[in-house]
Amino acid sequence: MTTSPTAEATARLRAAGCVFAEEEAALLVAEAPPALLEAWLARRVAGEPLEHVLGWASFDGLRVPVAPGVFVPRQRSVLLVREAARAATRRRRGEPVVVDLCAGTGAVGLAVAVRVPGARVHAVDVDPAAVACAAQALAGVGGVAYLGDLVAPLPPELRGHVDVLVANAPYVPSDEVAMMPREAREHEPAVALDGGPDGLDVQRRIIALAPDWLAPDGRLLVETSRRQASASARAMTAVGLRVRVLHDDALEATVVVGRPGVAPRPRLAPPGAGS
Repeated sequence: MTTSPTAEATARLRAAGCVFAEEEAALLVAEAPPALLEAWLARRVAGEPLEHVLGWASFDGLRVPVAPGVFVPRQRSVLLVREAARAATRRRRGEPVVVDLCAGTGAVGLAVAVRVPGARVHAVDVDPAAVACAAQALAGVGGVAYLGDLVAPLPPELRGHVDVLVANAPYVPSDEVAMMPREAREHEPAVALDGGPDGLDVQRRIIALAPDWLAPDGRLLVETSRRQASASARAMTAVGLRVRVLHDDALEATVVVGRPGVAPRPRLAPPGAGS
């Protein structure tokens, strides 16, 4: 009895420890050119992320281009998309301006643009390979991808006019990166994973610059972890933003939302200081 290609692929993937071996095998058999199926299977068996092998990731119902070595969008980030789209719709004045920092493949910005037709998406990342993916992803919705550090490459005329500033900055503490799954550690860039000693180094930089770029009724949304949410919220409060923390247990996701509010009171020097 002849074994089908899907059954054979499933057996090999299962032996390699792939949890969703049957589903992955079906995808590989369906997507790989016949002459490349063996090579694609070998890459996956060796531990390369499925999305890198396929060349795309499924995210919020979309196929997002993903090149080898690029950060793979996580399903938990759909909460970020959902809330960013809601914010963009509420603040819509013709064409809401959405800025996606630490954008990676541009998956979040793309999904927001699809949910909010007419949104003008600007995506920024420091990884050239990721920016190339984002440019490809956003081309169909009129979005733009920039290579650079946070807001540095953005058009200056956006300052003070951003309706939604969304960021999935790296938030894994440095000493916990080694505990991440092998696929992430070995095949995704450290700059997309390592968030510094407490995981919030890049996030704090984004929060600090956000008030200058947000429109008066704009929104800042950052993905974080449940245990880091209070620290993220405090950082937003410190720059004068009013804060909400959102959790989605089904997605195992946490998003902190900030909007312009009353500026923080200056700290008063103790009596006699400086005299």
